[in-house]
Amino acid sequence: QVQLQESGGGSVQSGGSLRLSCSTSSNGDTIASMGWFRQSPGNQREGVARRDSGGQIEYADSVRGRFTCSRDDAKGTLYLQMNNLKPEDTGMYYCAASRYRYAYDPLDFHAWGQGTQVTVSS
Repeated sequence: QVQLQESGGGSVQSGGSLRLSCSTSSNGDTIASMGWFRQSPGNQREGVARRDSGGQIEYADSVRGRFTCSRDDAKGTLYLQMNNLKPEDTGMYYCAASRYRYAYDPLDFHAWGQGTQVTVSS
C-alpha cells in the first residue's frame, strides 16, 4: 500500500517561495504517476502538477512557469518548488499517487497524503 506524506508548507508573502516535499513509500504497490493537488475553502480540488513514470511533467496553466515538480528517486521524494507565489495559490496542498500513467482526475489517484497548508499573503 502506498503511503505519502507532505511537508514544507507555511506562510509567505506574495512573491515568496516554498518547497513542498512528498515522501513516498510504495510498499510493493505500483505507482505509474503522481500529482500535486490543492484545495481552498469553497473550491474544488484542482490539479497543480503531475509527473508520470516516464518523467513527463505537466502543469496547470495557473502555475506554469512558477512551479517546478521534480523527484529524487534515491530519496523517494517528490518535490514541488513554488516560486513567485500569489495569494490565489493559498490552499491545502496534497500529493497523490495513481496506478495509471495518464491520470488527471482526482478519482484516478488511489493514495493521498494528509496535506500541507500553504498561505500566501498580499
